[in-house]
Amino acid sequence: MIALISKRILTLLITLLAVSFLIYFVMGLLPGDPAAIMLGTSASADTLAALQKQMGLDQPLVLRYLQWLAAIARGDLGQSYTYGVPVAGLILDRLTVTLPLALIAVGLSILIALPLGVLAARYRGGVIDFLCGLFAHAGIAVPGFWVGLLLILLFSTTLGWMPAGGFPGWQAGVAPALKALVLPAVALAFSQASVLTRVCRSAMLEVMGEDFVRTVRAKGIGEGATLWKHVLPNALIPVVTMIGLQFTFLIAGTVLVENVFNLPGLGRLAYQALTQRDIVVMQSVVLFFCALVITMNFLVDMAYLLIDPRLRARAA
Repeated sequence: MIALISKRILTLLITLLAVSFLIYFVMGLLPGDPAAIMLGTSASADTLAALQKQMGLDQPLVLRYLQWLAAIARGDLGQSYTYGVPVAGLILDRLTVTLPLALIAVGLSILIALPLGVLAARYRGGVIDFLCGLFAHAGIAVPGFWVGLLLILLFSTTLGWMPAGGFPGWQAGVAPALKALVLPAVALAFSQASVLTRVCRSAMLEVMGEDFVRTVRAKGIGEGATLWKHVLPNALIPVVTMIGLQFTFLIAGTVLVENVFNLPGLGRLAYQALTQRDIVVMQSVVLFFCALVITMNFLVDMAYLLIDPRLRARAA
């Protein structure tokens, strides 16, 4: 078990190093001079040269990468040229919006998808299965930002129950902050719950054909208890995999929804850094997203060991 975990951690670190190398060199090969873009066409040659030296653009790309890597190892992600603040603090500040938003969205998608997936598997081929399938197809087909716009029109413009956008900050209180995240979380959870419903249904149907399920039913245990206590726990591996993928997608893929609701999260920061050509912020945010995906995959692998005793036995 310890050897397996150590091997996975080593793989994680090597992958992170390779990803950081790729990110830095791709960013460095982008056309255009970041300093010239930031200063504009009216900047003098001396001012442009001074900013290029300050940004380290006068040094070889490999040397800049090694310096950047050493700074990251010290916890220093650099200074944003647009905002004039440390990038690490900027990311942490935006994460206080994106992380709760992603957690609420994942929680909502689980609460919606698991019951629907179980019901669709139990009544396979029936009306309930058809309605669950209709919900799943609709959620997959409809973009999250369009759902967000519909929610704003209904609950904000028409009914006036929820704010149309913006974020008051956690210092304004937990209730106002959570209220501002409800509609964007629902918009994100709609499509995620649709995909998770399909995955849960397929996994449930596969497990329902196993011999142990027939044995459980032969003992006289009710269908509901059979599904929830015996079938669902054995169908969780693909479900947990999808939940892990959804969480990383929600952290890294909230650009459109955060812009629709004017939320100061990581997605909006990435979009602003791209439009303002803030290379330091772009590199750090992309690296953070990649590190999050790699770490989440590692945690999903560890969750497999907790869910499936057969994997624990092989790893022992």
